[in-house]
Amino acid sequence: MKILITGNLGYVGPGVVNEFRTHYPDAEIFGFDIGYFAKHITNNTIIPESYLDIQYYGDVRNFPERLLEGVDTVVNLAAISNDPIGNKFEEVTLDINYKSSISIAKMAKRMGVKNFVFASSCSVYGAAEDAARKEESKVNPLTAYAKSKVFTENDLAGLADEKFKITCHRFATACGMSERLRLDLVLNDFVAGALTSGEITILSDGTPWRPLINVKDMARAIRWSHERKHDEGGHFLIVNSGSDQWNYQVKELAEKVQGLMPDIKVSINQNAAPDKRSYRVDFGLFKKLAPDHQPLFTLENSIKGLIDGLNFIGFNVKDFRNSRYMRLYVINHLIENGIIDNDLKLISI
Repeated sequence: MKILITGNLGYVGPGVVNEFRTHYPDAEIFGFDIGYFAKHITNNTIIPESYLDIQYYGDVRNFPERLLEGVDTVVNLAAISNDPIGNKFEEVTLDINYKSSISIAKMAKRMGVKNFVFASSCSVYGAAEDAARKEESKVNPLTAYAKSKVFTENDLAGLADEKFKITCHRFATACGMSERLRLDLVLNDFVAGALTSGEITILSDGTPWRPLINVKDMARAIRWSHERKHDEGGHFLIVNSGSDQWNYQVKELAEKVQGLMPDIKVSINQNAAPDKRSYRVDFGLFKKLAPDHQPLFTLENSIKGLIDGLNFIGFNVKDFRNSRYMRLYVINHLIENGIIDNDLKLISI
């Protein structure tokens, strides 16, 4: 069995590598990544790529088709990963997240790959203040990142058939400890702020809804999509991936952190402009199709995992929002130092 994971040197990738290696110890597992965030390890143990057979480095915009020879499953994680970067680099976001994903999927189909797993996002629902959104609900992408996910889903639909199974996971907002931790995610930000300053600062009025999922439960869902049969959701499947119990308002998340760290303060910006990105999500289809791969983490033990993990690495960066833990900061740093250009392409040495 051969499994190729694009974008494995990011926040989600280490958990996916570990999940596949644990359950398929004899599989050939490969990674492909440009390496923007490769050196930003947030553990004191072995690097996660040690569990791969080969780590390839490259730009998904120039993906070499030969790497797909004999591959059974492609897990496509490679993406410009959040709204601040997407807003600053909108065209690049579409090139990497959308056009490159479709290009690799077409190559994979030509090369006889059986499964293509795409990491989409619940952010495609955008502003949805009424009922919890189901897969057939109207999408309303508000950002370049969310639009790139919708475009990719739409084009992937025409590629799936009985020999090429495609699964699009509309993941809830990721959270939890990772070997390459991001702090530009709402729960992770709150825990980091609580540890370094004793205060959680909510940059909105706290009312928007967000579904969450632990990053390790994302990995379990991805393994399920590798294993699922064609009659378990069809040749092409879009599935909201998370848990109904993990729909929270932003202020509730802060209160949950405060419940585990009673001495901290919670500050809400009552004068903030409304955050239009607000949505609850129905995860019933995922529960029906993947009963044995449902999220195992709770919000409470995800918070505890972040606290323990950050303490373990001696985290004390008070100005963490201007640090290597923020993806936009890293990208800007690489540009300023002449490592990548404004198209986020590597500059030749």
